[in-house]
Amino acid sequence: MKKIRIYDTLNEYLECEKWWIFTILMCVSGFYGAFTYSIRGGIFCNAQTANFVLFAMALGHGQWKHALYFVIPMSAYFLGAVLSESLPNRIKKLGLIRWDTLLIFIEILVVIFLALLPETAPYQISQVLINFICSMQYNTFRQAQSVPMATTFCTNHVRQTGIALCKAIRHQELDYVGRMICHTGMLLAFVVGGVISTYLCTKFQGKAMFAALLPLFIVLIDLLYADLKKEKGHLDKVPHGH
Repeated sequence: MKKIRIYDTLNEYLECEKWWIFTILMCVSGFYGAFTYSIRGGIFCNAQTANFVLFAMALGHGQWKHALYFVIPMSAYFLGAVLSESLPNRIKKLGLIRWDTLLIFIEILVVIFLALLPETAPYQISQVLINFICSMQYNTFRQAQSVPMATTFCTNHVRQTGIALCKAIRHQELDYVGRMICHTGMLLAFVVGGVISTYLCTKFQGKAMFAALLPLFIVLIDLLYADLKKEKGHLDKVPHGH
């Protein structure tokens, strides 16, 4: 098992694989989840399990038109996975920036669009777009310094925290404690994002989405600096987990 190092003193990993990048993205995802549930239709768009359950229930009740609606967000998530899998190599050939960096820029554009969207606009617009960007983010940011991570939902982190706790007790190894702390940190970041989103949504409704721009811009600037300066000669290096 690879030992966890929060600080990459050996420069073994790309900037897009750093712990703090994943933590910020997890916080932003918590923001998205609370945003869509609070003021955009009462559903979660970070993952697709809920949509598949609702799709199955609609089929079970014979509500064919209602069932058909859930194909839209599921298709958006599918498309996000396809694009985030097919575009990186093409972006890499340009030799300018990494796909990971471009994705954050795209995410920023989507967030600005959603923040400017009138409150009277159909909820489905916000739901589909967040499904789309969460799918791309989940498929792009896979490992934080060689530890498998999800940046858009919590299920895996809860599971990994439980596994790490059991192994820490069984094997008496501090590295498992480190893993438990890291996954717990991701869960806390998600909760913090959700708390901030819930509070801002009650005050500013859809304009609350502007708050998600600050952490995203921080990530974008850092990744751009890495692509253009620090890691300019390593644009062809593939992140762990891909």
